[in-house]
Amino acid sequence: MANTSNFRQALREAKTQSLVGPNVIANALPFLGGGLILTAAGTFGGLRVLETNPGMFMTTFWVALVVELILFFVARGIAERGNNSTALPLLATYSLLSGYTLSGLVFVALRSQGVGIEGVGFAALGCGVAFIAARQIGSNLSEEDGMALTKTVSLGIIALVVAVVGQVVFSFFGVGTPNWLEIGISGVGVFLFAGAAVVDFFILPRSYRDDQYLSAALSMYLTYINLFVFILRLLIALNRD
Repeated sequence: MANTSNFRQALREAKTQSLVGPNVIANALPFLGGGLILTAAGTFGGLRVLETNPGMFMTTFWVALVVELILFFVARGIAERGNNSTALPLLATYSLLSGYTLSGLVFVALRSQGVGIEGVGFAALGCGVAFIAARQIGSNLSEEDGMALTKTVSLGIIALVVAVVGQVVFSFFGVGTPNWLEIGISGVGVFLFAGAAVVDFFILPRSYRDDQYLSAALSMYLTYINLFVFILRLLIALNRD
């Protein structure tokens, strides 16, 4: 959900700038791929913990989540200054921890009737399809259409964050989310982050220089991780009894 702050900052910068990093996405893609591979490794590690020692998972989950959040803000600040050699190991660690914290949802999906490993694969495939379509659409948006889409998606993600935070708060008081509402929130999340994938190809070359490729990779990483999460949440909700 930290992608919200990225959108607001990128939007402010893009209003007064033309293309400043024409090659930044091409430079970022290898690091995006590497981050996703590390996330898969972290998820596999989390699943192993859940299978072999489930009692310690929640403790390690909260520790990993706190460290992950700290690393995100520290690494993003360093990457935006172009200090890539320092930011890279921090972002690699962040990707591993992100995978570990994601493993709980993947575990639920694997145990859910009608989802399973096929559903996880479908969610990953959906992210790949979104990338291919977004690259074609986002790279060819006009300035007017691109800015309009960026504003719309940014506002939508802010509203989505509020809804998800509300879900978490209510869950602490034992108030569950009705399945129809979970389907709605997850469906909106899929729609918004598919739109965010398009926006990335428009906004990132207008926000980051070519040497700020790690910042661009982080923004794209957040888009596809969140898209994966909401596709998986939607599949789980649709197959819930």
